[in-house]
Amino acid sequence: MTAPVYWNHNTAYHPWLVRLAAEQRGDVLDVGCGDGLLARRLAPVSRSVTGLDPDAAVLRRARERLAGLETVDVMHADFLSFDPAGRRFDLVTFVASLHHMPLRPALERARELVSSQGRIAVVGLSANRTVRDWLWSAMCLPAVRVASLWHHERRDVGVHTSDPRESLDEIRDVAGDVLPGACIRRALYYRYLLLWSAQPELDITT
Repeated sequence: MTAPVYWNHNTAYHPWLVRLAAEQRGDVLDVGCGDGLLARRLAPVSRSVTGLDPDAAVLRRARERLAGLETVDVMHADFLSFDPAGRRFDLVTFVASLHHMPLRPALERARELVSSQGRIAVVGLSANRTVRDWLWSAMCLPAVRVASLWHHERRDVGVHTSDPRESLDEIRDVAGDVLPGACIRRALYYRYLLLWSAQPELDITT
């Protein structure tokens, strides 16, 4: 039985990540890979894809989805204790997974694992703390509802969820220390996008 392909507020940004991977054509580390949908989409444009997830049950679904893809491997592992055996990655992705970890240690670990020409890309969630945060969420609501209806949003895909702790301002502050020059912007679907390059001179676009 073929694993279902679905749309939700996270998969809406898969095309952005696939485009970044296609620019690198290298080795990708997908942190919090879940049921493997992103890893499957990254595989055709990457030399290799390694997916990590601490949930053994969801990884079983990922392995079913990814069966037959020789360049994709998924591992039952916690990101902060993950041993890459000396490997470095050309793209490290987080899709709704960064807020499940301590922010600063996770970004520091990601930076350690990126190759000399690599990138870190985050599709993240932030907590609404300021009037500006709440106003942005309210402004997004009509477009979010239309898109969710149009794409037949599937909200529950059987993965663990949690609420974000840090506001976008707090995330910007920490990223500014750990990933100088990171580009962070608000996005639809109550998400933010972060992109950082190990080579600041590279053109970083979102």
